[in-house]
Amino acid sequence: MMKKNFMILLVSLIIFSLTSGFVTAGADPEDAVPAVGSGENTSGAGSADPASSPKNINPLTGLPVTDPSNLQLPPALVSITNWPPAARPQAGLSYSPIVFELYIGEGMSRYVGMFYGDYPQEALDGNDSPGGNSPSGQNSSDEAMVGPIRSGRLPYRHLQKAYSGFLVMASAYKGVMQNLEQYNNVFGSDQDDINSAMVKVTSIEKIARATQKEIGSMALQVNTFDATPPAGGKPAQRLWYIYNAVDQIIWQYNEGSQAYNRYQDNADGKTFIRATDRLNSAPLTYENVIILFANHRACTETAFDIDLMYIDRLPAVLFRDGQAYNIFWTTKNEEYEKTTGKVRPIRFIDQNGDPFPLKPGQTWVHLVPLYTPVWEAPELSQFGLEGALDGDEWISPNPAGLLYNLLNNKTNDSGEWVSRFFASSMVQDQAVCDALH
Repeated sequence: MMKKNFMILLVSLIIFSLTSGFVTAGADPEDAVPAVGSGENTSGAGSADPASSPKNINPLTGLPVTDPSNLQLPPALVSITNWPPAARPQAGLSYSPIVFELYIGEGMSRYVGMFYGDYPQEALDGNDSPGGNSPSGQNSSDEAMVGPIRSGRLPYRHLQKAYSGFLVMASAYKGVMQNLEQYNNVFGSDQDDINSAMVKVTSIEKIARATQKEIGSMALQVNTFDATPPAGGKPAQRLWYIYNAVDQIIWQYNEGSQAYNRYQDNADGKTFIRATDRLNSAPLTYENVIILFANHRACTETAFDIDLMYIDRLPAVLFRDGQAYNIFWTTKNEEYEKTTGKVRPIRFIDQNGDPFPLKPGQTWVHLVPLYTPVWEAPELSQFGLEGALDGDEWISPNPAGLLYNLLNNKTNDSGEWVSRFFASSMVQDQAVCDALH
């Protein structure tokens, strides 16, 4: 009876979370998020010229790579599934400089993992050192695979163009496929086994070398990095990102690694499992977690596009070093684009338009509609969180009460940040329907 009552409450909370609480359209997009931090870079790092970075520095992480020649190859943007839970843990994400997470409908999300610089390698038996940090104790990429791979989506075309890369996906709906370029299909060997659709890292490297001839030079050195936290942040030891009651994500700041660990419930709203990389069993740690607000234009809830190109300025919230900052992002045409005819990827800036520094390391980006709410929930120690998110799994002692508290109670300066996705925030646009037919 308790289980039945709990499920009834979860269903009620799902309905509530999808039908209320968002800012209505028509407001200024720059007012769509709270004033988390000043958004003004006072560390001095923003004045650095990314183009002056050493040739062995990955411009997407600000860190050195083992093989600088790989930086001449175009990035691979790989469509990686997050559903069903049997697809977790995914393989290769500990090597991805940037991961974009986007909604795909029915309360689910999917990843676009970018692979550029040092490619994934498979750890030797008994070696669980984090991938991407050191090749010692690891097999060559001949043994490593990335995935599981899933189908392409319409917004992928903008990411592929912005980062001058190529797509790896498990095909796509024909209406989507006709809008994509520079893609490569990977098919599973068993349609009933989500994990049968994997791609060898050696295949990704071969595609990158072949694609380099078509794409040419890239302009990825656009963001700045600084290990020193900028001034003006607000405490942020946790970020809760909620799709619905049985699809919740916790980003927990780890003082030891000075990065965020990802936990996600096991489709039950209560069993939160720390995300790891299947290749090396290492916990995924991301130095930067970003909520990026962009216009979502929809034909249906599962068929939509995201405006990411030629954007003058829109808000974002950056989580780094256990702090939250209200910043902005842009892909506007500037002198470089006008002079070269090429495009550059997403740049992060402060309120004055100057570069805002990311922390050197990996970045995870949640793509969310404009006016998606972000707020702070009251302190949550009564739910058994303190010290509980240091291991591989945490089982909430009161999942319904926790979720209700997150969704309905707000405060300031607790460091418990919350955001949730609303499909109803997407704008209906016939042009998207037309593009798919």
